Amino acid sequence: MSVQSPEPITYSSRHKLGRLLWGVISVLLYRPTPRNCHAWRRFLLKCFGAKIGPGAKPFPAARIWAPWDLTMEKNSTLGDYVDCYTQAPIILREGCTVSQYTFLCTGTHDYTRLELPHLVAPIEIGKYAWVTAQCFIGPGVTVGEGAVVGVRSSVFADVPPWTVVAGTPAKVMKKREITDGK
Repeated sequence: MSVQSPEPITYSSRHKLGRLLWGVISVLLYRPTPRNCHAWRRFLLKCFGAKIGPGAKPFPAARIWAPWDLTMEKNSTLGDYVDCYTQAPIILREGCTVSQYTFLCTGTHDYTRLELPHLVAPIEIGKYAWVTAQCFIGPGVTVGEGAVVGVRSSVFADVPPWTVVAGTPAKVMKKREITDGK
């Protein structure tokens, strides 16, 4: 398991203006919508450059810092009160779910330097993965296909596909096996 090295970042005036405009639109037109109005929220996110697949479910209380760095593939879910700190790309692959109160954090600082330069690295949540409630996913992390991140876990390294991880820091607990439900 390896984590991408974060890269130093600065933001242009255009980027800051885009975030300001998105902040206004988010408060006035995105967040106050009924829970089942996913199509409307998909439309608004697309207007700001997000790549949104059919059937994606961005819930109204999800906070998205810069929508142009968000990708939600087909049938992915971004739950209420998820904080998408999209200082670098966040990619939600097909059929994945990010549950309520999770923090997807693509930014950090280099604590080894006195000036604490700002660093960013992308996050990817794999197909059919489930990040359960109140988790923290750090910069540069990939949660593998079909993986499950247990409640209130903190993930600082890549999660292997089809595993269940939990804890702070998250550790592999077991393989995820899919049954037919009988």
